[in-house]
Amino acid sequence: MLAQGVADAFDLSKEDPNTAERYDTSKMEPTDAVKKRNSYATQFSPVALGKQMLLARRLCESGCGFVTVTCPGWDMHGGGKEFRMDDGLASLTPAIDKAASAFIEDVERRGLSDRILLVITGEFGRTPRINKNGGRDHWGNLCTLAFAGGGLKTGQVIGRSDRVAGEPASTPISSSNVLATIMHSLFDIGELRLQAGVAKDVERIITGSEPIRELV
Repeated sequence: MLAQGVADAFDLSKEDPNTAERYDTSKMEPTDAVKKRNSYATQFSPVALGKQMLLARRLCESGCGFVTVTCPGWDMHGGGKEFRMDDGLASLTPAIDKAASAFIEDVERRGLSDRILLVITGEFGRTPRINKNGGRDHWGNLCTLAFAGGGLKTGQVIGRSDRVAGEPASTPISSSNVLATIMHSLFDIGELRLQAGVAKDVERIITGSEPIRELV
């Protein structure tokens, strides 16, 4: 990062002020009532998300191959400590909407949509029914995710759930399919197959899994 000048990407003062404003989520704090009710509200406030997404674009543009941005607080089990579904979604989704849409538009405006893949997902889904605390619990049977850019065939909805959003109602897509899709976006698979010294974990994902066919 130092040798290739990537460290410059961390200096957000060099960014165009209008672009920085488009990303800005600094005023998107949970309400005082939500903070009073739940101790997660301040800890998991999305006020820094916009700057993180802007920094991610600058890092990608500078040559970083993989950047992770986290937006915590989605453990909406309800009760006194954690978000309920109503106040959690109201607190987090506007910031996701603003920061992610700013990133997608910014990347497209710079002609980088085919080179940068945005993946939005969590590690699992949520129970179809709201629990007694006004929240939802961990659910491994179904999870949503979104792809943007990366040269994939985006602009479509893939897969269906049952009527309560509890189980897949179409061909299930596994985490292996997701990883294979990312690999096919990151690398020229034909060239990679001919290279020596490819990490075994990477080789196994590429040769042992299929990308989501509707995207490639």
